[in-house]
Parts: sequence; structure tokens; C-alpha cells
Amino acid sequence: MRKIKKKSAHTQSPLMLDFGCGKNPKVGFDGVDCIDFGQKYIVDLRKRWPWDNDSVTDVHASHFLEHLTNSERVHFYNELYRVLKPGAKASIIVPHWSSGRAYGDPTHQWPPVVEFSFYYLDKPWREQNAPHCGL
Repeated sequence: MRKIKKKSAHTQSPLMLDFGCGKNPKVGFDGVDCIDFGQKYIVDLRKRWPWDNDSVTDVHASHFLEHLTNSERVHFYNELYRVLKPGAKASIIVPHWSSGRAYGDPTHQWPPVVEFSFYYLDKPWREQNAPHCGL
């Protein structure tokens, strides 16, 4: 399976990516999905990402993260941490853990994503509490 549909992932700046975009990438962002919907990048985000360390300025992921298994989420956070530039922005939208939307979709993985999950993107917290993630 090819990972990148168009030109190299290393040439664009600023690099703004919409993960799990499906048929509708966010305006101003390069779409990323593992299925070819015509978006810029065809990438399986459960594997190593093709972008360089500290190369991405903005990430949008709407209703994508809750579809990953626990180990896939750890990989997602590790890769996101690796590719984000210092000061970059990551907008991750998931259903609230107490909402029926978190449980009602049979494709959502257990446990639901909670507010605590985002500590995996904080360097001091990772160093203290998640040494298994590698920095």
C-alpha cells in the first residue's frame, strides 16, 4: 500500500493536516485518510507517519480518535507528539465519554476518549508519567 498519494510530505510549510478526513477535508488543511477519497495523503495512521519530526503546524481530527484501539491511540499520541512543531495546534474532537454518542456507535473502541488522554501531548507529564511512550 502506498503511503503518500501526491508529492513528498516533507516539502510543504506550514503543514496543516486533517486526520481521518474522509470525503471532506477541513478547508485550508491537507486531508489524510487510509482510504482514497481524493484527499492529498493516503496514510494508515496506525503505522509510522511519513512526516518529519517537528514538521506539522496544525492538526484537525474530528470523530476519528475514538475509532482506534488502546494501543493504536498510544501510537497516535506518540506520532502526533513527534511530528508537531513546538507551539503547534492540535484540535481533536471526540464525543464526550458520558454521552450516548460515545457508546452508541459500534465502531467506537473501549474505553471512550476522556479529557485526561490529552496529557500524552504534554512533555513534562510524559517524562514523569509515561516513560513507556519514549520521547
